[in-house]
Amino acid sequence: MEPRIDGFDHQRVPVGGGVALHTAVGGSGSPVVLLHGFPQTHLMWRHVAADLAADHTVIVPDLRGYGASDKPAEAGENYSKRTMAADVVALARAFGHERFALAGHDRGALVAFRAGLDHPDRISRLAVLDVLPTLDMWEVMHGASAAVGFHLYLMAQPPGLPERMISAAPDDFFGHFLDVWTRDPAALPAEVRAAYLKASREAVDSIVADYRASAGVDIAHDEEDRRAGNRLRMPVTVLQQDWGAALGYDAAAVWREWAGDLDHRTVTCGHFMPEESPAEVTAALRELLARPEAAS
Repeated sequence: MEPRIDGFDHQRVPVGGGVALHTAVGGSGSPVVLLHGFPQTHLMWRHVAADLAADHTVIVPDLRGYGASDKPAEAGENYSKRTMAADVVALARAFGHERFALAGHDRGALVAFRAGLDHPDRISRLAVLDVLPTLDMWEVMHGASAAVGFHLYLMAQPPGLPERMISAAPDDFFGHFLDVWTRDPAALPAEVRAAYLKASREAVDSIVADYRASAGVDIAHDEEDRRAGNRLRMPVTVLQQDWGAALGYDAAAVWREWAGDLDHRTVTCGHFMPEESPAEVTAALRELLARPEAAS
């Protein structure tokens, strides 16, 4: 039996367009939605979710295209972050919440960022873990240092080649990131690692579609917001590794362009923060949840 978040119920929730998201939900109180990253599932939030459930309703889905959620074919904007953000709003509404706090890691953080821009009336507070907005990410990737993001370029290629290459050795491909992005291998126990690899090898096409969208339509959406001067209106917390030092940019300055009410922190753990340093992440989220909401 695959590992689960202790004390949480698991269900499939329709979010529109014929798509249902596998979702773990637990606790009671003001709602918090947690979105996972690559190459993972909702399970990555197991420690943080269990802690927050003491005084919050915690909703933890697999993103469309990942885990046990539906994986529609790549067509139109099926994997744009705008579409995936709309999934999240619909999911919260299905549980009776029109307004909620939202935290995302990695791919889920890009979905959370887009939700904050597209649905400011729905998102009370926003946490982003270890990404830059899509437009800024591509702008800072250059030269030999960009090799760290080779997968971004691979999965940006037209349909066919990246899917075949990854499918030829999926455990090697996805396992590479689980290995090199963590500083504490014990944070990913064997049964959890196996669950991530299984989920990823069964979702190659949809994972690639998610990444391909970030080399196309997602950039266009970010550019539209930048031209219009749209910014995140809610309190925002960003937790990042020191990618700015590694790639030569000022991470906090990048985020200040998008968020006025910003708490930007550099962490010392690896990429998989909610598993490597759950107490630090939980504390940061609790501090965010205690900050006053932005005036409407």
